[in-house]
Amino acid sequence: MTWRGSVSIPDRIFGTLVYCFAVYDTLFFGTFLLQQFPAFNFLVIPAVPVGITYGLVSALLGPLGRFGSFLVFILLFAAVVRNDKISHFIRYNAMQSILIGILLALGGIIMQYVLVPALGGGILIETLFNVLFLGGLAASYFSMIQSALGNYAEIPTISEAAYSQVRW
Repeated sequence: MTWRGSVSIPDRIFGTLVYCFAVYDTLFFGTFLLQQFPAFNFLVIPAVPVGITYGLVSALLGPLGRFGSFLVFILLFAAVVRNDKISHFIRYNAMQSILIGILLALGGIIMQYVLVPALGGGILIETLFNVLFLGGLAASYFSMIQSALGNYAEIPTISEAAYSQVRW
């Protein structure tokens, strides 16, 4: 990624915060792992503010459920990514967070409507859920750390797609 100068502290903070939505999208896939190993619940702290449980967040979303996450991403895309008045760094990170969420949503659709009906339950489905959970968390946390440092997070293919959406 081309270096565009130093990134201000507020840009780093907002560039990091947008990945909390991607971490929230991983919660669906973390049910098996988080139930078996409750000590890993600290991994989802950015998605669920301290002192609030996942059940309460789900209750706040009400009938929207996972569709509420989709609405947040549409709002981010329209209000942040396409707004030229916002710095390139924030728009890039918002778009990358959206793309991580889209990939997780596609993985969830494939799991729910193709693999689970074809294979039923079992260890293979749990393993795939855990892979999607840990992969989504790894991509989100890597991007958060890079944003906090003021660097553009480079995730193959996702970064290229994000950069192509926020070009001048």
